[in-house]
Amino acid sequence: MNNTEIYTLAPHYRFQWEEAQQSYVMLFPEGMIKLNGGAGEVIRRVDGKRSVDEIVHELKLAFPDVDDIESDVVAMIQLAVEKSWLVLAN
Repeated sequence: MNNTEIYTLAPHYRFQWEEAQQSYVMLFPEGMIKLNGGAGEVIRRVDGKRSVDEIVHELKLAFPDVDDIESDVVAMIQLAVEKSWLVLAN
């Protein structure tokens, strides 16, 4: 993965805030994935328009006190790609 790539949700996933869970979740035909706060903040910004670098930049501004946020963001996106939650945008 390089940081200029742009990702979007895989077609069979839907991302939303789930009030009952008090967290962001990813819904898919077989169930639901509850995301922790940091993961939710990353995935919420994956919109098929912003590159990984742009997402990192936005999160650095939103959470200036988090050390090494770039590696955390990249790791989360890589995990989501490996799990087939995200795909490259066309």
